[in-house]
Amino acid sequence: MIGVIQGQVHHLLAPMAIVMTNSGVGYEIELPLNAFCQLQLQQPVNLWTHLVVREDAHLLFGFLQHADRELFRQLLKVNGVGAKMALAMMSTLTLAELKRHVIQGDEAALTRIPGVGKKTAQRLIVELADKLKHLGDDNMVSDNLMLDVSSDSSNEAVVIAEVEAGLIALGYRDKEAQAAIKMAKAAIDAPLTTQNLLKTALKNLAIG
Repeated sequence: MIGVIQGQVHHLLAPMAIVMTNSGVGYEIELPLNAFCQLQLQQPVNLWTHLVVREDAHLLFGFLQHADRELFRQLLKVNGVGAKMALAMMSTLTLAELKRHVIQGDEAALTRIPGVGKKTAQRLIVELADKLKHLGDDNMVSDNLMLDVSSDSSNEAVVIAEVEAGLIALGYRDKEAQAAIKMAKAAIDAPLTTQNLLKTALKNLAIG
């Protein structure tokens, strides 16, 4: 099984990245949106990976932190949670937030994630409360990627398109994504970047 991929970011289309290795092989890798937004074209990156094998496809998922991959694997063990739903959870909530909601039994917070209903939220709480307690406690800021937030795309149209595509990939409807982006854009005083727009839009969707 492929455990880690090291290479250069060759192409980005939320939530998919193509990472080109030194051997000349390009891997299509799906990432949580918060990790996707940290990638920069032509920049080196190390990704912890998990391969999902289906009858019709082999899907590769990537994570900047080892703890994030372990979280993804724990989520997949929960009945009713597939790879896409697990990715949506990790795009909507950070590891720390997801741990807190699960350990505290906060069903309301979990059901705000697209695709997560009450029964799934209950299973997450029952099955993962103990398993997530210490996950990520020793997690350090990733040294796999040197992120310069100021280098995010400053082209407003590109930023909006990337964020909208990412939200739709998570399972939000077009109108929901567009409305959240509109609200987020109005609330942001700083220069618009993919990171701050996505973070604010997801916050608006979670509240809504």
